[in-house]
Amino acid sequence: MQTVSWFACFVVFFTDVVFSGQFVVASYNLENFVGPNTQGRPMKTEASKGKIIEAILNIRPDVLAVQEIGQLSQAKELQAMLKSGRLALPNMIFVKGPDPIINLAVFSRFKLKSTPRSNVQYLLGGRRQLVSRGFAEVEVRVSSGYNFILLNAHLKSKLSVSYADQAAIRLGEAKALRAIIDERLAESPKRNLIVVGDMNDTQNKLPIKTLIGRGKTKLVDLRPFERNGDKAPSSNRYPPRRITWTSYYAFEESYSRFDYILASPGMVRELVSEDTYIHAAADWGVASDHRPVVATFFGKDK
Repeated sequence: MQTVSWFACFVVFFTDVVFSGQFVVASYNLENFVGPNTQGRPMKTEASKGKIIEAILNIRPDVLAVQEIGQLSQAKELQAMLKSGRLALPNMIFVKGPDPIINLAVFSRFKLKSTPRSNVQYLLGGRRQLVSRGFAEVEVRVSSGYNFILLNAHLKSKLSVSYADQAAIRLGEAKALRAIIDERLAESPKRNLIVVGDMNDTQNKLPIKTLIGRGKTKLVDLRPFERNGDKAPSSNRYPPRRITWTSYYAFEESYSRFDYILASPGMVRELVSEDTYIHAAADWGVASDHRPVVATFFGKDK
């Protein structure tokens, strides 16, 4: 059965699947996986689509959160391409936010339940604004004994806009997302919850610090890194010198960590750290200007 809510999302429910004990979550900004559009965004080439599918098939996620997906037709196209590669993620949430071109989606082999978050507001200079892409909030039922909440986000880019400072917009959106996190953890402090997506800022900046929070509801930055065998030690002031960049920003010719997986204290206990990483592959840039981030968890509360 499938139900459609046009102002918010597209949901497909299926029965529970056989679960083997661990599950993989991946987040991937697809860089303009769009069709014809009014903004002049370049449409995805077949070569680029092929590289995206190749990366996802190598990861083999059980739950896949994507950013910069076009309309529902593009989400269905991606789903079908993965199925052709023998990765069935039949359950889908598609979130249509205020942005007319790019949107959010979550695909899963597990049963999903969505809370509509398409029209999220925040204050900017005393005026109410809408979070441009909305947020995808889904409850993932891994098994009869384990579920978690996933929040998928794509915060404001660093590109300037005419009506406000881009950094102020991003912070406002981060505060709106943090309010949802606080709401969910206030209901149940031990709740399993992860926040994923392209946050368009580095970990030392206020939007990311806002998302992480503080105190008992502080989230843990899982900080995925390349599995390249680099075991450079950390210093007293800095973390280990591992390769953690996820995004290439052509305007500055810079490489940054913009894509995150943040987990609640309750869900960190189930983390399989050795299988939490950044997917590194040759010709990654043919697929997207971002690289996928991946985390693996035990599907049992610890």
